[in-house]
Amino acid sequence: MPDVLPADVTGLPAGLTARPLTLDDADAAAQLLAAAEAVDDTGEHEDADDLTEWWGRELVDLPRDGRAVVTAEGRLVGWATSIAPRGGRDALRIWSEGRVDPAWRGRGVGRALLAWQVRRGTEQHAEHAPPGLPGRLVAAAYPAMTSAARLFERSGFTAERWYHAMERDLADLPEGRPAAGVQLVPFTWDRDDEVRRAHNAAFTAHHGSTERDEQAWRSWFTGQRAFRPDLSVLALRDGAVAGYVLGYVYEADTRATGVPTVHLGQIGVLPAARGTGVATAAIAASLGAAARAGCGRAALDVDSENSTGALALYERVGFRTVRTRTAWSHAVPPAAG
Repeated sequence: MPDVLPADVTGLPAGLTARPLTLDDADAAAQLLAAAEAVDDTGEHEDADDLTEWWGRELVDLPRDGRAVVTAEGRLVGWATSIAPRGGRDALRIWSEGRVDPAWRGRGVGRALLAWQVRRGTEQHAEHAPPGLPGRLVAAAYPAMTSAARLFERSGFTAERWYHAMERDLADLPEGRPAAGVQLVPFTWDRDDEVRRAHNAAFTAHHGSTERDEQAWRSWFTGQRAFRPDLSVLALRDGAVAGYVLGYVYEADTRATGVPTVHLGQIGVLPAARGTGVATAAIAASLGAAARAGCGRAALDVDSENSTGALALYERVGFRTVRTRTAWSHAVPPAAG
């Protein structure tokens, strides 16, 4: 593949051009996100280092998978990525992400970038999906992003799922109750692959789940610079991982909110151990570790239709929904055998 392909975003307003996105755009893209947050109210905060890490992963081919829209003077007014994480049980899900500067909205920039994402995502599905596996191009919108939601709908996306962003304060934590026969220990690197295999087993029946190989696991999860092994907890039964909580602390989020927050990114329990208090005990241990480390808040995301009753569990341990985002999906038919 060539290192850089000609930009193929069409339908932009006069005075704007598109080109492949590069890691050098991370500073401007982060500034654009900060400006957009004032109107989009996503509760998410990413800096240039976060974007560089995300776009620079081995599984991302940024010159092909990203586009920047710039003025004649070179100012970034919009960007989009189409990232295929590989694999999928029921479909190959491809993440369509991006943002347009609020000052440039309503002029067709978002429409042009989304049309490119649909074309690029369809190409990625053809490149990476095995015969017979359909594709889903997935994009997210929060309640304040009404224009984005309308654009998704006009572009053939349908509202597929709703995810709750939940938080709880870490002051006055209740005393955790141990689960019978379970030992709670901090995450250690010698168990990283065991946790990966437990995660794959725990999420087999979950909507949109993907089998993670070693490269994908480290790339998307424990290889992140925000990952905090000291705030992550493993629940061992008979010496083996039966459940886990993986914690992350994002520097950009702390700067933006003034409150160090542990994000419980992955929480899972093996099917045979569910209903025995493993998740509750592991979460309580992770929250306690975060409080002792100086975090003032904990956050997590959960599918509103989670089949294991996770939403009710998180509410019982003190989490409350602060935002709900909608996952929009554009279907791509399976490739011929």
